[in-house]
Amino acid sequence: MDTEAVDKQAVHHDLERARTTFRALLDGATDDDLRRRSNGTLWTNRQLLFHMLLGFLIMRALLALAKVMARLPDRVGRGWARLLNAGTKPFDVVNFAGSWLGGSTMPRKAMVVLCDRCIAALHRRLDRESDSGLAKGMPYPTRWDPCFREFMTVADLYRFPVRHFDFHREQLSLH
Repeated sequence: MDTEAVDKQAVHHDLERARTTFRALLDGATDDDLRRRSNGTLWTNRQLLFHMLLGFLIMRALLALAKVMARLPDRVGRGWARLLNAGTKPFDVVNFAGSWLGGSTMPRKAMVVLCDRCIAALHRRLDRESDSGLAKGMPYPTRWDPCFREFMTVADLYRFPVRHFDFHREQLSLH
């Protein structure tokens, strides 16, 4: 991504689109819809929606990690990404179980409130980012998520949760 050309308003728009879509999906779904198995995953629609929310919730940690790793020698970041890729199987278990548990227990209204608050915080944080801050980045474990690339800048990370959301939205079976 060309970080000098990052259009913060476009990122804000994408975040807001995902927020309103998330709310609409939960508000428009019946309890039966949410209990139905999603397409191509082992989760129900409700569990998959929680997983989609997790993409936004992990941003605080991902942004902090990228800023710390950007200060270290490149070899440290590459080694970290290799280590994380090696731990893909345990990550997958935790990722699945966390989404299963959260999606099975968190009330839909709480999911909507959490999404609203998280995205509002991302809007505020993005507004404070400088161009040089958006250009910082680090290598990522590409085996962890289909939306991760080998190297991601902070600007890329702000786009990640919406890409993750859109990817998984196609797997919902709410209609």
